[in-house]
Formats: sequence, structure tokens, C-alpha cells
Amino acid sequence: MVLLNLSKLLHLNFEYYIAKRISPDKSDNYARPVTRISYISIALGLALMIISVAVVVGFKHSISDKIIGFASHLQIVPFDNNESLEEQPLNVDEAVIEKLRNNPGITHLQLTAKKAGVVKTDDQIQGIVFKGVGTDYDQQFLTRSLVKGRFLAINEYEQTDEVLISQILADKLELELGDDMRTWFVAGEKSQARGRKFKVIGIYNTSLEEFDNVFVIGDLKHIQKLNNWDVDQAGSIELMVKNPDNLRDFAYGLYRELPFNLNISTVFDEYPQIFNWLDLLDMNVIVILTLLILVAAITMISTLLILIIERTNMVGVLKAMGANNSSIRKIFLYKAGNIIIRGMLWGNGLGIGFYYVQHYFQLIRLSPENYYVDYVPVELNWIYFVLLNLGTFLICLMILIAPSHYITRIVPARALRYE
Repeated sequence: MVLLNLSKLLHLNFEYYIAKRISPDKSDNYARPVTRISYISIALGLALMIISVAVVVGFKHSISDKIIGFASHLQIVPFDNNESLEEQPLNVDEAVIEKLRNNPGITHLQLTAKKAGVVKTDDQIQGIVFKGVGTDYDQQFLTRSLVKGRFLAINEYEQTDEVLISQILADKLELELGDDMRTWFVAGEKSQARGRKFKVIGIYNTSLEEFDNVFVIGDLKHIQKLNNWDVDQAGSIELMVKNPDNLRDFAYGLYRELPFNLNISTVFDEYPQIFNWLDLLDMNVIVILTLLILVAAITMISTLLILIIERTNMVGVLKAMGANNSSIRKIFLYKAGNIIIRGMLWGNGLGIGFYYVQHYFQLIRLSPENYYVDYVPVELNWIYFVLLNLGTFLICLMILIAPSHYITRIVPARALRYE
């Protein structure tokens, strides 16, 4: 065959060689504008897919990190039916603590306790939850969330009256750094009100209303004294784990090793409403990705058909020279693949460009009251990035296999007379 001998002579892939010389950019008919539309459609589609995934991943991780930073991954509490904020004392068994510290899946352990109270000022009254922390408390998250002041100066021997309050509570109670804050607690079997005077040493803002509306952070020794607990008693043991992806399985395995009177709960159990809302974002992304890939695929189908129709005469010549339908289909699929790749290169540039601009300059802002963050967080996961590119290319190319069969309907005798 003439074409077979020519391809051997040139040491080239015959189909690829012909595809490279199909140049719609030089055409005066429909192929040139349609090809450019394909470039734009694929570029915008892939850029929007990259942006959508980056925003959702960044959004979920940003909010999850805030909740975990405040509440930790796991909480070990006494096994009871108490649903109130008045926690039952947990006796800190040194053997249990040592076993938890030696667990390779646990990265940090801290003792905390919570107690409901009421803050009274000259003009305002506000219900709060006092969260007591000790010297082992991981203060990194709250330190990053401080808008004024500093973190608590807690030591093992002396009780401190310093507290952190949120910006929301500070505004409601009209408190500033250094102000005294009179707080009342109900303690004892006779439900007697007992007052404590604290000093506001720091003001934080997490943008999470579930925390900012109620929590005051102070010394654990206050709760131990109010509840008549011993120094080795606390309300809960909070744990941070190395691999939070299998948190529920890890919690179940850890629960089987705990004494019978202790229970364990995950951060997902403590704040299900927030995590359920975050899970709904995955469905939104799936819908967006599906629509964008369909739009790009339909555009490429139109482009391929127009390329074939405009090159009908060429198809007839190739068939007359001995090329089979499979080889001619490969020519147009090579050309379509080239269009897809060029469009994807522009799409990757746009998507990655948006990521870096938003990541470093935070141009798009949000209302923290509604979204828990004050700007659109983005996170570029390179695994998702590669999968998006591979998926877009393969899906678009596979969808083009069916319309490429149109070539089999072209008869050389008629195609050679086609204008």
C-alpha cells in the first residue's frame, strides 16, 4: 500500500503525521472559530473544576481545623447519662494516662472540664460555659485566634484568675483587656450560687458561633474547686490523633481498651450539624464537575464532527490511497486530543493562577457570621489535581470515539467530489 510504504519511509506514525498537518487555524470556514471555542470551553471548564475542588477542600479543612483545634479529635468522659453541662468527675488514672501517651496513634493529650455560669456586669447579663484547661493544654489554635492580649499564664501550683473571652462576648458585655469579669456558678447539692472574679487577659475570635457565643477559657483549678473535685479529677480527657481520616475506627479500637466506666466520643459526634453541612459540599462539587465535563465533551463532539465534515475530501483521498477507517479515525482523534491538551494547559494555568492569588492575597472575602471564615480558603490537593486532568482528558477523548464512526459513512467516490 502507498500509505504504508510512505509511513515506513518516514519512520513516523502515519496517523499522527497527518493529524499534525490538519490546521483549522488556517481555514476560512467553520473549523477555525469552532476550534477556538473548544479551547476556551475546555480551558474554562477545567479551570472552574480546579477552583471548585480547591475551594471545597480548603473550606472543609479550614472549618474542620477550627473545630478540632478548639474541641480536639476525641473526648474521653465518664460513662453516664448526663446530658447537661455539669460534667461528672473523671478520675485520672495514671495507668490509663500512661497507656494513652504510649499509643502511637495519639499525638497529644490534655485534661479539661466545663461548667455553666452567668456573667454579670453593670448593664448586661450573659450565660456562658467556662472551659477549664491545664498546663498540658495545646494553646496553638487559640493563640492564633487571639485578636487582643495573650494566652493564659497557667502553672501547676497556683490558681490564676486570668480568662480568655471571645470578641462576641466582649462586645455584648462591653469588656476590654484588663477588665474584671464577675461570674456566678451553681455549685453543691444545695444549688448555691458561688461567685468568681476573673480578669480578661485575652480576646479571641474563631468565627465559629458555637464557640464564640458561649465559651470562656480559664484555669481548670477553678472548676475543680467549685465542684469539690480532687486535683487528679477532670471533666474529660481530650486527645489529638495522628491520622484523623479513620477517626471513628480508631475511636472504636481505643474504646475497647478503656476501663468499663469510661466512654469515648469523636468531634463528629459532638458537632454533627457542622460536619453534616460540610459533607453536603461534596455533592455540590460532584454536580459541578459533571456539568462542566459534559459541556466540554459536547463542545468537543461538535468540533470533531465539523473537522471531519470540512475534511471530507481529504478522507476520500486517504481511503482511495488505501487507508482504512480505523486509521482515519485515529487521525481525527489525534487532532481532537491535541485540542483537548492545549485547552487543558490554559485551564491549568487559570486554575493554578487563581489558587495562588487567592491563597496569598485573599481577594475574595466572606461573612464569617454565615461561613465561619472571613475569606474564601483554597487548598490545592495535587492528587485531585492530577485526577481532574486525567479524568477530563480521558472522558472527553472516550466520548469522541462514537462520533468518529461518522468516517465509516464517507464513500471515497462521493468524497472526492465534495466541496
